[in-house]
Amino acid sequence: MSRAASNTPLTKSPWLFGPRIDVLTFGGSCLLAFAFLGIGNYFGVLHDDTPDWTWVIAILLIDVAHVYATGFRVYFDPGELRRRPWLYGLTPVLAFTVGWAFYSESSAMFWRCLAYLAVFHFIRQQYGWVALYRRKANDHGAIGKWIDTAAIYLATVYPLVYWHSNLPRKFWWFQANDFAALSLDLSVVLEPFYWISLVAYASRSFYRGFVAGQWNPGKDLVVSTTALCWYVGIIVFNSDYAFTVTNVIIHGIPYLVLVYWYQQAAVSPDATSDQTTDQRRTRMIWQLSRFVGLIWVLAYVEELVWDRGVWHEREWLFGSAWNFEGLETVIPPLLAVPQVTHYVLDGFIWRRRSHHAVARIGSSNAKITVH
Repeated sequence: MSRAASNTPLTKSPWLFGPRIDVLTFGGSCLLAFAFLGIGNYFGVLHDDTPDWTWVIAILLIDVAHVYATGFRVYFDPGELRRRPWLYGLTPVLAFTVGWAFYSESSAMFWRCLAYLAVFHFIRQQYGWVALYRRKANDHGAIGKWIDTAAIYLATVYPLVYWHSNLPRKFWWFQANDFAALSLDLSVVLEPFYWISLVAYASRSFYRGFVAGQWNPGKDLVVSTTALCWYVGIIVFNSDYAFTVTNVIIHGIPYLVLVYWYQQAAVSPDATSDQTTDQRRTRMIWQLSRFVGLIWVLAYVEELVWDRGVWHEREWLFGSAWNFEGLETVIPPLLAVPQVTHYVLDGFIWRRRSHHAVARIGSSNAKITVH
């Protein structure tokens, strides 16, 4: 649908959460990832495996924690649970059942399937941000949608194809050999389309901004930081450390912001209308502390069981190993349930019709504020 065919005017400089929060969320997470690259270079670990201090920050406090943030959207909300009990109840049950079936046949098959499910989730999340920004700007043109879609998908898919075409690498998604090597170097075929899509996106963005006065800086930030981090973390460097900090940070932090702001948007303004500014600030600090504290505790507990029961890698943080003899085929798929549930539900809970607060995030005539 072209602009002329739409009765809804385009929105100038649309933001999802507000200019400062959007820039800090997407631009700040990218800068943090590159700061970690600089720190890694300074300490001589840039081309090595991820050291424990980086693992704690990136994996434990961001990656695993953001999985449990889904709980605030679903499982810690009795009203939401009552809305779709079958979806929210059956998803973890099926996640364990299917995972156990795969793991019983082959642990390698289990980890490969989980890796590709994670990859799909990571790609779709970046596309989801772009879709939200398009909706926020009332940008419904078919050509623009094709250009935006090609840019964000190729920004993630091309580095992944390069990865698959150049195995083995010094890093992996979950475990060594969890990706299947390609017999042909398809990245050579895909590379021209990758650069063309990014040039087309940049050209359209500049044209809309300078000529039509219709900038969409948040969307530009998502596309550019995604392309930059995925290219640098997968193609430029060949190290577990570089991949971890560039992959996890720009994925986990924006999701944490989304869930927290969803909570704020879900609260009726009337509920806090009689509170003073100091009371609202105190309430916000309490909610943020509860949010971060709980997901960090849950993330630690999960990783403790993983380490004591499966990996046995960080006794200094989690303690000595446990003996789960006879449960070897049960523990990994059981511990993967929160992760798989997060991947699956993410495709349902952020649709516009799923909740009025979600609709507000992508609405062109609403701004999310902290009450």
